[in-house]
Amino acid sequence: MRRFEDKVVFITGAARGQGRAHARRFAAEGANIIAVDACAPILPNVGYEAATPEDLAETARLVEKEGRGIVTAIADVRNGNALDAAVKEGIDRFGRLDVIVANAAVASYYKMIDIPDEHWETVLDVNLTGVWRTIKAGLPPMIEAGNGGAITIISSTAGLRGYAYLSHYAAAKHGLVGLMRSLVFEVGPYNIRVNTVHPGAVDTVMGRDQDVPRIITESPEETRAYQGPRPIGGGLQQPDDISDSVLWISSDEAKFVTGITLPVDGGSAMR
Repeated sequence: MRRFEDKVVFITGAARGQGRAHARRFAAEGANIIAVDACAPILPNVGYEAATPEDLAETARLVEKEGRGIVTAIADVRNGNALDAAVKEGIDRFGRLDVIVANAAVASYYKMIDIPDEHWETVLDVNLTGVWRTIKAGLPPMIEAGNGGAITIISSTAGLRGYAYLSHYAAAKHGLVGLMRSLVFEVGPYNIRVNTVHPGAVDTVMGRDQDVPRIITESPEETRAYQGPRPIGGGLQQPDDISDSVLWISSDEAKFVTGITLPVDGGSAMR
């Protein structure tokens, strides 16, 4: 039997990249999917294109190709009402919710003293507060159903160590660890587990097309300050590399795993 047969998984940032990989892989393991994405630009001057409604439709096609159902919604994680509506539509169709994968994120690169106010506020609102809103939308029906479940928060290696030019991003991703560790105690009595997964640099539009300051590539000292050592697996990770761990930690194979920070980064966090 597949690990998520007839279970339902709610995934944010699902139009492409890691979110699309998670949706496709959960579907291959028998899950029905609630997939949301803003499908619109979130920040100016970041050097990568925003996801589109066509991207989200492609995620739906891939899920349906696996023979599973999917509810999609264009919803920004900064909009709690839109998330509530997407979850309601999914539960109305599929009857339950078992797993939340809080994946949506944005990033930009600036020296800390140069971060525009808009970038600081938006990165924190999407990457930290947006996760809180995501969980707030999905948790009540999980508790009410009484089936237990898993909340898997996608943080980053930047949630475990510092990175030059990413202080706003790292602050948000570190904050997710505190959110996870606190939530563990609130939802444990309902047999709901909460964990964070910490990818390194992943081969996605956001991961490879960033407007990284030229100084990172021009100065060896700045490059080392930014990158740090990585013991194994040079180059970008693939989204499926992260999905491998997301599916495991969200499954009954990890039924006694809660409250952990799981690095999936080739050792980058060991700086």
